[in-house]
Amino acid sequence: MQFVKLNGKEIIPSKIVYVGRNYVEHIEELNNEISTEPVIFIKPNSAISSEVYSNQDDPIHYEGEICFLIQSDSLFAVGFGLDLTKRELQTKLKFKGLPWEKAKSFDKSAVFSEFVIFTGAIQNLNMELYLNNKRVQKAGYDLMLNKPDEILNETRHFLTLEDGDLIMSGTPKGVGVLKAGDTLTGKIYQRENILVEASWRVL
Repeated sequence: MQFVKLNGKEIIPSKIVYVGRNYVEHIEELNNEISTEPVIFIKPNSAISSEVYSNQDDPIHYEGEICFLIQSDSLFAVGFGLDLTKRELQTKLKFKGLPWEKAKSFDKSAVFSEFVIFTGAIQNLNMELYLNNKRVQKAGYDLMLNKPDEILNETRHFLTLEDGDLIMSGTPKGVGVLKAGDTLTGKIYQRENILVEASWRVL
């Protein structure tokens, strides 16, 4: 089983809950429609990786997100997450009205920083993603269509969340293709203070 780290301790999530289309400008970026309810999908534990991989045959897009670790049915810790997506395949599947799993839930499609226990105001959280030292994504709580607590409550209606499970809160505009040799750096802020920072070199 794959694991993430919380303050240096290994935690094994049983699943990762994602919300799609949670930032208006990203919805427009991909020519999608704004949904009247959260667009939720799941990645399995086997999707978790500590490294980021590119793919020449089926280009992979990066999507940076604020991520939460669940404990006692609450948003207990925060980290930076990468939702890696086979965009061309996803577009084909959506056009045919088929599920996204092949484009979203493949092995090594979920990459995370270390998590830290979070006790501040969730409204003060923001994220940034840098690609080769250039900022490509920046967003936070204020711009989310569905706030983290709302995502948690919506998920509870149909799914049991175990301690260690992860919730991803959606990606803002600025997604793009990964190439081998690229460097990604993700940051989570509480106002101006950095809570989490992690970097990956794309393989």
